[in-house]
Amino acid sequence: MSNDPEQTTLFAAVDALLEEAAAQDTLPHPDERKRLREAAGLSQDQIAKALSVRRETVTSWETGRTAPRPPKRAAYARLLQGLSTLHTPTSPPSATSGPAPAPTAEPGPSQEPAPRDTVNGVNAPLPPAPTINAVNAPPPSSTINAVNGVNAAPPTPPPSPTPKTTPHTSRTPHPIPLAVLTGTPQAHAAGGLLLDLPPKAATDLPTLIAWALSPDANLRSPRLHRNGKDGDPLLVLTAAATEALGLPLTLEDRRGLRLPDNHPVLKLLAQHKWQLTRRGFGPWPRVYRPATPTTGRQCVQLAVLPWGALDPRAWGEDTADLPAPELADLLTAFATRVLTPRGSTAVTGLELMTALRPPTRAARNPVTHTWESAPVPGSLTRPVDPAPPEAPDEHPVVAALYPRAHQRTPDQVLDEEAYDWIRDPQLLTDDECTRTHAVGIDVNMAFAAAANRLTVGLGPASHTTSPRFDPKTPGCWLADLSSLPQDPRLPSPFTPHGRPPTGPAWYATPTLAYAQELGHPVHPTEAWLRPDSGPYLDAWYTRLRDAYMATMADLGITPALTEAEFLKAMAEMATAPRHPALKPVLSAIKSTVKGGIGKLRERPQGAGYRHGEPWPALERPTWRPDIRAAVIATARVNMHRKMLKLATAAGQYPIAVLSDCAVYLSPGPSPLDFLPRTPEGKPLPGGFRLGVSPGMVKHEGTQPLLWAVEMLDSQLNPARHIKGHDAAADGE
Repeated sequence: MSNDPEQTTLFAAVDALLEEAAAQDTLPHPDERKRLREAAGLSQDQIAKALSVRRETVTSWETGRTAPRPPKRAAYARLLQGLSTLHTPTSPPSATSGPAPAPTAEPGPSQEPAPRDTVNGVNAPLPPAPTINAVNAPPPSSTINAVNGVNAAPPTPPPSPTPKTTPHTSRTPHPIPLAVLTGTPQAHAAGGLLLDLPPKAATDLPTLIAWALSPDANLRSPRLHRNGKDGDPLLVLTAAATEALGLPLTLEDRRGLRLPDNHPVLKLLAQHKWQLTRRGFGPWPRVYRPATPTTGRQCVQLAVLPWGALDPRAWGEDTADLPAPELADLLTAFATRVLTPRGSTAVTGLELMTALRPPTRAARNPVTHTWESAPVPGSLTRPVDPAPPEAPDEHPVVAALYPRAHQRTPDQVLDEEAYDWIRDPQLLTDDECTRTHAVGIDVNMAFAAAANRLTVGLGPASHTTSPRFDPKTPGCWLADLSSLPQDPRLPSPFTPHGRPPTGPAWYATPTLAYAQELGHPVHPTEAWLRPDSGPYLDAWYTRLRDAYMATMADLGITPALTEAEFLKAMAEMATAPRHPALKPVLSAIKSTVKGGIGKLRERPQGAGYRHGEPWPALERPTWRPDIRAAVIATARVNMHRKMLKLATAAGQYPIAVLSDCAVYLSPGPSPLDFLPRTPEGKPLPGGFRLGVSPGMVKHEGTQPLLWAVEMLDSQLNPARHIKGHDAAADGE
């Protein structure tokens, strides 16, 4: 060995580094850190408080963006080591293996069996269920954390898995939310998994349902709230499976979309004591037996593809015709990121609200010391009547006040709807007429963004006269905003048609709060208020935001992209997406948002309905037209606030607005050609910003100036057709 003093010094320094590295506490992979926390039911806030750091720091540790440093590192390692002894995974995490197993606890010799919630048919108290990762997510080394803007290497398509056969005599290795049937003795699950069916299950519906509920199938998804219930199994029937089970390929009842009650399959179900919900056996039938203390909840959801279960407006064209393995991957990705589908995306959006905030929980009566059903704070626990201005025309409350032919005026009905406005073409300026293009920009997840941190009423409304306006109290208010000044180049923020109000009218709290924000005095003469209130939709927004951002990240679009990169990536996604199979998932997520909000005011359906009679939707705690009105009012106000900012700061005025899409005249074909910038070259604060996050905007479409002017002259809305076709055809 050399006796060179310089080399000796270098070797000593290297040895010191090695000793320091050896002394460091080893930490599991970032994905495992997150899994351990969620398996223990701990939030990032709890971890942050215990370690005296910010929540954002814990997020960075769990995504691998940063690593904890001493002395926090040793404490964090100790926590993870303790959690790992309590929540050891039954199998190593895999990118294509589907959901992780939910932890279960069996009562020991001295442990009392868990009581049951008699309303939901679930055990209580219930441990929080872990969040499961989407199927076919990229491997940990190439993860993109879209929500927090952490950008590592872009995800790569997962390798095609080798189909595995799970004998029906052995338990499926991990819970899976759904299976796709093709009329063969095997069912398809995500990741190429093949499940052997018991004899007769492919041709006998009662046998198939019994298998879906068995431990061998292990079909379920973990609850999203500790007081909720696990998701019911979903069996997706292709055309071949539908025929094999003795069901017709088309429904004769095209109006009711349900199988006749005397059909042999329904008689067979009845013989085996299975029941159907009130909507019968249609494209999304739900087959169940009432919950009992011994059997618990027994319910299976079916989706009959040849009957139109997957609406192409929500899921995209030809999705229902995909091969069974691809369809299983697609639907499982949606199920793990959002919710196992339980009907149309609108129904799923509404069911997601209940899954995240269940109405009841099991609680011990302090007097009798028995377990009974109790309300969950912050949830919608029972149906409530709407205030008369909030109710649709068919509602019994309205029928009792006005004759059927009566057309309610603005001072009799709350009209909080999305924008549908065009500017008078005579108001186009000479400067605007020199521009060459009409460019549409569309707000991402506008209704979801509006629901975020929105305080809504939880209980019934109470009537009051001459109230003092309180922007923090949900409700509807009768006020006169007709005297407020209005720039005709902008739509009015107070009406969906964009024309100024002409007299007293009913407004939701967000609309009047915006009038007050603009400096206008607000003096309501009457109000229906809901003092019992809370951010009911917060968890719903977070779940859908995370699903949307994760799917966009898988498609190569993250918050880390520059505006130019974002526009390019969005254009590429429209023509040649990185993972084409995820585009239907993205479409369904967006449709779940809009459909769920719309379902809050579901109107009567069916030819047998008579005006003024109650309809089934009114029996739901989630039939809440006031919440729908508050969300839409907030989305419209958010839109106007940004348009006003562009008008006052840069002299830019829209020529048309449709819901969350605004059309501006531009000197070029890109949004970058007209969106104003600060002197530093940054987006205008408070205006429209290009990006992937909810509330930001994307390029909706571009058309020539002459096309837009002709649309205005014809009293047609350019925002509806800026893509080159009717936006309503896409469910937008």
